[in-house]
Amino acid sequence: MTNSILLQNVSPEALTELIKQGVKSQLEDFKNSFNNPNPDVLMTREQTCEFLQIDSSTLWHWTNKGKVIAYGIGNRRYYKKAELLECLTPLKK
Repeated sequence: MTNSILLQNVSPEALTELIKQGVKSQLEDFKNSFNNPNPDVLMTREQTCEFLQIDSSTLWHWTNKGKVIAYGIGNRRYYKKAELLECLTPLKK
């Protein structure tokens, strides 16, 4: 069975307008989620390394030195996204 859409009694202009509305809605949702990130989002070690674009050994050193704060449940470590952003400092030129 193939996936197909059958359109009847829809003008090209109406179809274009429906597509525009759908894309605009999706872009607005993306913009809102990007501008209003949840500050209490917990990230795993892997997610944190990807977010900061660092190696896991660097994250381990920064955690041990107190540069970033880790939260744990059992053997798992989590980092709060908002706290990671606060740890970033501006560089002087």
